[in-house]
Amino acid sequence: HKAQTLRIKRRILAGDSVEPCLESGECYKIMTGAKVPDDADTIIPFEESLSYNDISVEIPLHVKQGNALRLKGEEQAIGSLLIEKGEVITSSAIALLASQGITHIEVYRGLKIAVLSTGNELKKPWENASEDEIYDVNAFALIALLKEQGFDAHYGGVIPDDLSIATHYFSTMQAYDVIVTSGGVSMGEADFVEKALQSNGFKASFHGINIKPGKPTMFGVMNQTIVASMPGNPLAAYVNAFLFLIPLLKKQQGQKNFNFNCILALNGADFKVKSGRVNLVLGELRQEKFYAYDDNRYGSGMITPLHKTNAIAICDEETKSIEMGKTVKIVIFKSLFSKVIASLKN
Repeated sequence: HKAQTLRIKRRILAGDSVEPCLESGECYKIMTGAKVPDDADTIIPFEESLSYNDISVEIPLHVKQGNALRLKGEEQAIGSLLIEKGEVITSSAIALLASQGITHIEVYRGLKIAVLSTGNELKKPWENASEDEIYDVNAFALIALLKEQGFDAHYGGVIPDDLSIATHYFSTMQAYDVIVTSGGVSMGEADFVEKALQSNGFKASFHGINIKPGKPTMFGVMNQTIVASMPGNPLAAYVNAFLFLIPLLKKQQGQKNFNFNCILALNGADFKVKSGRVNLVLGELRQEKFYAYDDNRYGSGMITPLHKTNAIAICDEETKSIEMGKTVKIVIFKSLFSKVIASLKN
C-alpha cells in the first residue's frame, strides 16, 4: 500500500487544549499554532495529503515520523541564556524576548549627548550665510552620524570665538554625559576651546594625534562629562568622530562589541599619501577592491568625499604610496547594502 486512510477523531484549533484520545487508525485535524496532543508525533499539511474531508484523510506512507512537528523546548532549554550582557537590543532580540513572554529587561540608560560648534563665521543651515560665512555642517553631520550609530544628541548651537562666553557656556553643560565640539582646538590665537574647558575642570587625555586628517583632535573629561573635541574641517571632524568617538560611546553605553572590524582588500588604483603620519584615506570598496576617492587628491574641508565613499583605508607612518594590487587595511563606515542592491539590478 502506498497510502493509508485515517479517521479524523477531533478538530483542534489554535489555543485549544486536547487530552490524548487517539486509537488505531485515527488522527487529529489540527490548525497551525495549536498544541499537539502527546499521542501524536507526525504532522502532514493538507496540501500533501492525497485526499481529505471532514471525516477522514488519505495520507501517503512515505512521510517521515516527526514531520512538521515542533517540539516543546527544541529551540531554547530552561536555564539557557537568551541575550548576553553587552548585546545591543535589536529587532531580532526583541523577537526572541517576546517569544518567551519577556516584556521588561534592564538596559543601560541612554547617554545624554550635546553637539556644538565654535566659530564666528558659522551660520545655522536655516539662516542666510554671506560670502564671509559658512554653514554649520559639522554639528548636523555629527548628530546624524550619532543617530545612525544608535545615539540621540542635542544640538547645542554655535559658540562664538570668545573665551568668557565659551567658559560660561561649558559651565551650563555639565549635566550632559558627553559633549562633542568641533573647531577651536588647533594652535591659532582664536582657538580657545581647551582654555574654556579647563576653567570648568577639564583635563585632557590627549590633544593631538599623529594622523591625517584630524591632528588637532582632543579627548578628555570635564568633571563627570566626557568631552570630545573634533577638528573644524568637516571631513576631518566626521572621520575622527567615527573612528574615535563612536567606539568610546558604545563602550560607555555598555556594549560588549565596540571596536571596528578591519578587513583586508586589494587596492584598485595607485595613490600617494604623506608619510610621517597615519593616513586615513576615503574610498569605495567595490568587488572586493578599494579605490581611493579622486586618487586621494582631496582636502579635509571637503564634504563630497564623505558622501561618495563607503570605506576608510588606514596607512602607517612609513607609507608614501599604495600601488595597485597591494593589500590595504580598511574600515567600512557606510552600509554596502544599497550598493549591493544596485549591482544586482544592473
